[in-house]
Amino acid sequence: MGERRAAFLTAVAGLAALFHLWAAGVAPFTALVQRPVHLALMGLLGFWAIRREKKGSGASEEETGSGGATSGGTPGAGSEESDPAAAPERAAARWTWGLWNLALSGVLVAAAVYLAVEHEALVARSGSPTVLDLVLGIATVVAVLELARRTTGWGLVAVAVAALAYALAGPRLPGILAHRGYGIERLAEHLFLSTEGIWGIPLGVSADFVFLFILFGAVLEAAGGGALLIALADRVAGRSRGGPAKTAAVSSALMGSLSGSAVANVVTTGTFTIPVMRRAGFSPMFAAAVEAAASTGGQLMPPVMGAGAFILATWTAIPYPTVALAALIPAILYYVALLLAIHFRAGRMGLEPTRSPGGEAMWSRLHLLLPLVLLVVVLASGRSPMRAAFWAVVSGVVLAMLRPETRLDGERLRTLLTTTARGAVQVAAACAAAGIVVGVASLTGIGLRMSDLIVTLSGGHLFPALVLTALGSVILGMGLPTTAAYVVLAALGAPALVELGTPLLAAHLFIFYFGCISNVTPPVSLAAYAAAGLVGAPALGTAVMAMGLALPGFLIPFLFVHEPALLLLGSPGAILLTTLTATAGVAGLAAALMGFLRAPLGPGVRLLLAGGALLLLVPGGWSDLVGAGLFAVVLLGSGRRSGD
Repeated sequence: MGERRAAFLTAVAGLAALFHLWAAGVAPFTALVQRPVHLALMGLLGFWAIRREKKGSGASEEETGSGGATSGGTPGAGSEESDPAAAPERAAARWTWGLWNLALSGVLVAAAVYLAVEHEALVARSGSPTVLDLVLGIATVVAVLELARRTTGWGLVAVAVAALAYALAGPRLPGILAHRGYGIERLAEHLFLSTEGIWGIPLGVSADFVFLFILFGAVLEAAGGGALLIALADRVAGRSRGGPAKTAAVSSALMGSLSGSAVANVVTTGTFTIPVMRRAGFSPMFAAAVEAAASTGGQLMPPVMGAGAFILATWTAIPYPTVALAALIPAILYYVALLLAIHFRAGRMGLEPTRSPGGEAMWSRLHLLLPLVLLVVVLASGRSPMRAAFWAVVSGVVLAMLRPETRLDGERLRTLLTTTARGAVQVAAACAAAGIVVGVASLTGIGLRMSDLIVTLSGGHLFPALVLTALGSVILGMGLPTTAAYVVLAALGAPALVELGTPLLAAHLFIFYFGCISNVTPPVSLAAYAAAGLVGAPALGTAVMAMGLALPGFLIPFLFVHEPALLLLGSPGAILLTTLTATAGVAGLAAALMGFLRAPLGPGVRLLLAGGALLLLVPGGWSDLVGAGLFAVVLLGSGRRSGD
């Protein structure tokens, strides 16, 4: 079974790669062809080849039949021999599970074929769906929810089901939540036969951009690009105090921008970086927290932002280069704070500069940087992200074949296809399910109602509205992939911020930041838990420490909403001054959190420094002056204690 599953995964993932490359580089398809075919391919992988491991068990849902037929382990000959009486029951469960998979994957394939063949007829009879339209639409909604459940868990499914219930129960709801109500037929038509539901913008971004960028990252990783990025990061940061941890932060920023998943980035780069940090003298918990915070921030780092830049640009109709440039300074501030926190922690521990191993891997893989350069150049030239990703993938494959060390042999090719499939299936399922939520929002007008509710609860004041939106983003982000969390909040929360005077780009980046940062926000800190699992550190303690390291990520969004100069919106003088004061603020905050500046800091001094840092981050000339004064006092005092 394992060999058959692997062969099926490789074949379908290879077919998906060819389909997306053809669409991006040769002949693009219409939305109602590209998106359904994309989801059908991802459904075949998700229902038949991609296992989602159950927490606390070595078994996957596919192995346990309906998800609970066995307590763990793979049912097979050994288990049947130990309990022969259970063999028929296990066989029946496997057959039932197989038929369920066949039905669900068949629905998605049928939907793709139907929409491709009947596209013109569907347009002609718009508003008058047939029975087949509605039956296939309802079945597709069920298949999407089950695919999302298997790949992302129950959180997103619960949100989507709640949205469907809201659409059906409109007249019976109280107050501001009430609406006219929609029947199953109208709901199925809207979600299935238009590009405002399942086939909407979220799945469009997954089909057009995300798959190709995941494929590109997998090509680089299979060719040894991960080792190259770690070696380059080591060259940049390895000779300074706390160098191995800084290397981890820089390499995770580079990989995280491509991967689009903080958890995937943790388990990829963390396998190499966490042991190196431990050998340098850092505790297991701190090493895991650094990796979690760094991997989470990768999604905030241009040019790719884990495909977030493209989603945001598509959603807001703001040009991609504008989005990427605007996100640059906040992302740099995040990593400046993280690198300084590492530096101060190393100083407090008395660690001396060291060099981590692996620099020899750089020279033989240096040519793998060329696809990254090409990607940035093509994007900067104004070409579409789809075309840029196409050339990045093609050039990455060609250049990887030039050297024996990076050549994509059969095993590496299978690995990169498997990696692509696992990442792309989760994103596609999340985007399709998020499309249900967005479709309900557009049909019922709940987005405007939620905006009114936020404005009402905040009393029409921006800061309380930002706090409410941030809390909602973090809570949703704890249970959803970043992409899905952003899309849902963009539909429900962003209009309120814009109504209260926030620039459109700042409002959407604000939501995106908090959706990302939820990966290190207890109690559901998926990136932190993954990092803790790699090293055997306490999960909750790692999450709390990672949240502390990522603290600037909670403050920077408030800052760029009130100071748009951080998003390069303003005069050069304002941009420079705001950037300098923000940099000093995050530096002071890092020193206060770690208890070290030029010498160890006592509790009172740390509080004083934290106050000064926060004042530097608060917009306003007087707050900057007072904050700078407090920072200077602490800096001079620390210098005297250190003997300088």
